[in-house]
This record gives sequence, C-alpha cells and structure tokens, in this order.
Amino acid sequence: MPLHHVGLSVADLDAQKAWYGRAFGLETELDFQLPGVRGSMLRSPEGYRLELFEAEGSVDGLKHAQPNDALRTRGYGHFALEVKDLESVYERLLADGAGAVWGPRQSPEPGVRMAFVHDPEGHLIELLERVG
Repeated sequence: MPLHHVGLSVADLDAQKAWYGRAFGLETELDFQLPGVRGSMLRSPEGYRLELFEAEGSVDGLKHAQPNDALRTRGYGHFALEVKDLESVYERLLADGAGAVWGPRQSPEPGVRMAFVHDPEGHLIELLERVG
C-alpha cells in the first residue's frame, strides 16, 4: 500500500502552507475546518501529501531537535523527502527560512547522501539523495 500523507500540527497554518509551497512546490489540494481546527492537505507534483493542522489549544512538541534527540522521543520525529541535487536543495531551503541541522553528508545507507533541516517552526525534515 502506498503512503497517502503525513500529518503535521503547526502553530500558524497560513505561514507554514506558504513555506511548504515555496520550499517543495506543494499545492493546496483541500482546505477544511473541523471544530477547533483549521487544516489543509497539500500535494506535491510527485503525488505525496502533507496535511497541516492548526488546532486551538495546541502545545509545542519536539522542536528544533537534532536527529539523534528525535530518535530518543517516542512518536514521529521527522519526515524524509528524496531530492535531486542535495546541496542545492539544502542551500535553497536555508535561504528560504529553514534552519540548518546537519549539512549534506553520507547516509548510513550505501549510495545515499542525506541532510537535515528544520522548517520555520522547528519541525525536523530529512533530505535524501540517491547517488551512483
């Protein structure tokens, strides 16, 4: 079964929607409201989806974590995207407000390079590039 989407609770839905749109080319597929929640389903040109939620009374969770710290926190610590030209994507995201975490480097997986950034609210994103 293919993965349909990843859900992410955010403090500012409009700002995060705009950033993910610029950063990864995500377009709004559906905006919705539930009692006490505004949400938006974003879709990439490749077909993956990211669902953003802004909920009344939400509280901060894991923010601005290092990848190894996220592993020590139960629950979802990050999501990963496969990219082409890891260095240029990493630099473009930093220029657009992402926070640097781990610069491009070899992944534990042979033939894969990786980097980590934080989105503007501090959520951890892994970037992967297959090489060779």
